[in-house]
Amino acid sequence: MKVLVAVYSPVVAWCIPDAQVEWLRREFPEHSFVRADSDAETIERIPDAEIVFGARLRLAHLVAARRLRWIHSPAAGVGNMLFPEMVASSIAMTNSRGNSSVTIAEHVIAVTLVLLRELPLAWRRQSARAWAQDEFDAGASIRTLRGARVLVVGLGSIGAEAARLAGAFGAHVVGIKRRADEPPPDGVAAVVTPDRLHDELPLADVVVLAAPETPATAQLIGDRELAMMKHDAVLVNVSRGKLIDEDALVRALDTGRLRGVALDVFEHEPLPPDSRLWAHEDVFITPHVSGFHADYWPVVVGMFADNLRRFAAGQPLANPVDKQAGY
Repeated sequence: MKVLVAVYSPVVAWCIPDAQVEWLRREFPEHSFVRADSDAETIERIPDAEIVFGARLRLAHLVAARRLRWIHSPAAGVGNMLFPEMVASSIAMTNSRGNSSVTIAEHVIAVTLVLLRELPLAWRRQSARAWAQDEFDAGASIRTLRGARVLVVGLGSIGAEAARLAGAFGAHVVGIKRRADEPPPDGVAAVVTPDRLHDELPLADVVVLAAPETPATAQLIGDRELAMMKHDAVLVNVSRGKLIDEDALVRALDTGRLRGVALDVFEHEPLPPDSRLWAHEDVFITPHVSGFHADYWPVVVGMFADNLRRFAAGQPLANPVDKQAGY
């Protein structure tokens, strides 16, 4: 079978290393692996490919693909590939969910503690060599994660791991999941359905967004939702930038709402230099790095390799994507 490896990005860190493609060729000599490093190369090389290992397929690629039967994404999120024609097609899709769950969950806890303990203030004063002890007492009181009410929106592999870690710190964790009739994950006190979001937002000290990007979650947090949140709540987004209406978020921050916001994802990436989010001291910005870890590529390529063996043997694939649901 011909496998098109189209794992490329403007960000070097998200481009598959040559060594990983060579490993696939050695591991599967019976298959032909062709690499594409741009949208143009993908269109050129996809017509006779039966399998695509990639995360950037567009309608033009689908139209050019005459033999495509299966797509495996190196990422967990696949919303950008679920345009109507792809959803309606018979092409199977799988993803790499679980690969970065631990590192993203640890990122959630790290930035939450940073904001609860007002550490950005210390960093700002350190650059000025200023002893800011009195400022900590004058501003928002330092909070502990122990005893805080944490709302985790989305209890997939990332949300469940973040919830488990928050629970281990002693937080009271409530999760939002499409189905609430299953036993809650470790560390989660209660699970509610998405229609309860507005009931839970006013109660939460920390809100973590870990839901997939779907039509139902687009701008899930807007003016109305931000107004419902506690004045000193913390908001963390490690999912997709489009879950938050960034203009609404800026408006809320301009009025002094929210203790702090930690954003690893944005509506437009890279975050434009003229974004007003840069100027807010209450916003902790990281450049979409929460998923980075030392073993990222060996793990994600290993997941694809396992599924390639399954596909060749006619066995059920791991991590299937429900194209209708969006994840």
